[in-house]
Amino acid sequence: MSGMLDGRHPARASDPRYVTRASRGDREAFDLLAASIVDRLYAVARLILRDADLAEDVAQEALVRCWRDLPTLRDPERFDAWVHRVLMRAIYDELRVAGRQRAAVSILRLEPAVPDASDDVVVREQLDRGFRRLTLDHRSVLVLRLYLGLSLEETAAALGIPVGTAKSRLHYAIDAMRVVLEADARPVEGVISA
Repeated sequence: MSGMLDGRHPARASDPRYVTRASRGDREAFDLLAASIVDRLYAVARLILRDADLAEDVAQEALVRCWRDLPTLRDPERFDAWVHRVLMRAIYDELRVAGRQRAAVSILRLEPAVPDASDDVVVREQLDRGFRRLTLDHRSVLVLRLYLGLSLEETAAALGIPVGTAKSRLHYAIDAMRVVLEADARPVEGVISA
């Protein structure tokens, strides 16, 4: 496929014409929509889940649900927010199932005493450690709002929560991340030597 449904315009995820056609069962239209959103779905899932394999599974599940549930979408203009909500449900469902199947064992990794010389690597590692310590709700709102650049209203719609709740979660997520990063930056005091 060349990425063009009618020979004139490439498909965009938010193009209501393609959404409408796909919701009526047009597989070619859905293929174009899926191709235009799959990388974004995977990126969001990976940032939230912090696991490439799980992110692939969740992105695939979100696309399956999207195809199945697309006829229920009332407003094709709201496709982007709707598909993010579908993704978030798939993420939460996957974590619920994985939580039941996963053993409660944590593997502790030793952190190097001296961080890598590259400032970018150090900052990236600090952010990653901080991000892993956030709750799923906090990671979700941060990724949707700051990584995808969704408005607060779009973030709330994607998560299926009121705007006030999204605003509160964003506030607490930023505060939690700040606390984690500040604690990470403090030198270790009172080290006992033998």
